[in-house]
Amino acid sequence: MVKGLYTAWSGMVNEMNQLDVMTNNLANADTNGYKKEGATSQTFDEHLAVKIRDMSDDGLPVPLGRVTPGVMIGETYTDYSQGSFRVTDSQYDVALDGDGFFAVSFTSKDGVTTAKYTRDGAFTVNTDGYLVTKDGDYVLNQEGARNGDPGADNFIRLDPNQEFKIDEKGFIWQNDQIVDQLGTVDFEDYNYLEKYGENLYQTVDGAVSTVSNARVRQGYIEASNVNVVSEMVNMITITRAYESNQKVIQTVDGMLDKAVNNVGRV
Repeated sequence: MVKGLYTAWSGMVNEMNQLDVMTNNLANADTNGYKKEGATSQTFDEHLAVKIRDMSDDGLPVPLGRVTPGVMIGETYTDYSQGSFRVTDSQYDVALDGDGFFAVSFTSKDGVTTAKYTRDGAFTVNTDGYLVTKDGDYVLNQEGARNGDPGADNFIRLDPNQEFKIDEKGFIWQNDQIVDQLGTVDFEDYNYLEKYGENLYQTVDGAVSTVSNARVRQGYIEASNVNVVSEMVNMITITRAYESNQKVIQTVDGMLDKAVNNVGRV
């Protein structure tokens, strides 16, 4: 009976973890280029249970079979599938049609500048004419994206008083001349990417960058790939499973109460 308590408890902890991931997805349903996350679960390693202190077999342990203590929290993964496009008709908004990321120069609070990556193409031009994100991070050109170099030499500078066009290959045109090329990059294995925060990704040891074949679409923004209806349905399923585990604990608690207070008297 005590094992039943641990099994139900582990199930509740697992459902709580899945609910945390799901609520984070729903909170970012309107975040540009956000990629939803999912949670997995796995069983504990099985162990051979034996009957001890049983004198019916000369005091030898008698195997009862293999048991598992319940379920444990598994890995959290990211779904990198493309979100739908939203038309904005703004020259500053761009989206990637295909696999890949925009590269930006990000400076942390400690003053460390590194290259980060994002699918959010809601850019703007600052007072100095540099192409930046909504948070003020400098957008890198193709050279900086390919080499992962966040230096100022790889910033994209435009004439803020002139309109510009961006073609499908990322070349930026002003006054019928190519000013620079928007930096895009892809990676061989997304398992070597991790979410940094602020809608940015960063690489970990082992990441290998490749050329992105995505087409650049000016005047569009990629929406989140979170399906709100699907997430709400899954939330109901998780809630019901959580309640079921609660009832298991209440039932086992009642059985233990009977065993201690009633059977013990006999």
